[in-house]
Amino acid sequence: MKLIPTEEAVGHVLCHDITRIVRGEFKGPAFRKGHVVTEADIPELLKLGKEHLYIWEKKEGWLHENEGAELLYQLCAGAHIRRSETKEGKIDIFSEIDGLLKVDTERLKAVNLLGDVIISTRHGNFPVKKGDKLAGMRVIPLVVEEERLNRARAAAGDAPLLKMLPFKKKKVGIVTTGSEVYHGRIQDTFGPVIRQKFSEYPSEILGQTIVDDRSEMIENAIREYLDQGADIVVCTGGMSVDPDDLTPGAIGKAADRVVSYGAPVLPGAMFMLGYTGDGRPAVGLPGCVMYARRTIFDLILPRLMADDPVTAEELAGLGHGGLCLDCQVCTFPNCGFGK
Repeated sequence: MKLIPTEEAVGHVLCHDITRIVRGEFKGPAFRKGHVVTEADIPELLKLGKEHLYIWEKKEGWLHENEGAELLYQLCAGAHIRRSETKEGKIDIFSEIDGLLKVDTERLKAVNLLGDVIISTRHGNFPVKKGDKLAGMRVIPLVVEEERLNRARAAAGDAPLLKMLPFKKKKVGIVTTGSEVYHGRIQDTFGPVIRQKFSEYPSEILGQTIVDDRSEMIENAIREYLDQGADIVVCTGGMSVDPDDLTPGAIGKAADRVVSYGAPVLPGAMFMLGYTGDGRPAVGLPGCVMYARRTIFDLILPRLMADDPVTAEELAGLGHGGLCLDCQVCTFPNCGFGK
């Protein structure tokens, strides 16, 4: 720190808060630590009795906290993201759209390991609304070595640490398997659940086809929806390992690539995901989706709606956090399920 006359402080950074007191009305900081003094501030500071100020004596190779926060923001800023003003070395960022948040967790960790700088985000791979806060970043001390920010830039690499993927409007075909439903012995109750799930996203339901427990019939129904231009085909029923449950085999024939049959998520273990050659998902949903409030489908559907391909490795990774506790009051996605 350095003590200088107030009139000479323009452009310098305050090293402490300066309090203003108005009897019966106000007591608090008129100027906060880290504030950069302007010409207009001088009369106000003198009125507060401050003829001298302790300021930060800037040295080569060191940055003010606000300068450091600006550089951290540049590491995060992808498309469809807006920011707050810089205040006390901190910047918050928000989504400009409804969409899927993607966070590169490994590069984020590398930056946070450096010390003196932090970037804190919400969980990636979950849907967010326009205006939702995505992350906050700040420099811990009042001043920080420029070299530390250079190391943060190197750790983050060239791509933004965060990005927002907009949801796309999807045409959806529903294929429901089951002789009991096909022959009218019971009423289908799965279709309304699927429609409700897709109603949370921009989508158009092309229709629902009810088929018997025959592999060729199921496969043909899937292909018919694909031929109609469906972006996603969802299959319900016949997803277990019983001899009569033929839906997984039919999905495997209709899709060019099967990512997984089975996932370490409860509810949702018998989930299946395949892709056509042009990247359209064919999904097999286990029976739990029909009655459980939240399942693996709630974890995967946002990614399908944002054209974010799901890998077998990512599905395997859901085992950590993939147990829904079926809370009496459901707060998903503001809970640990899928995280």
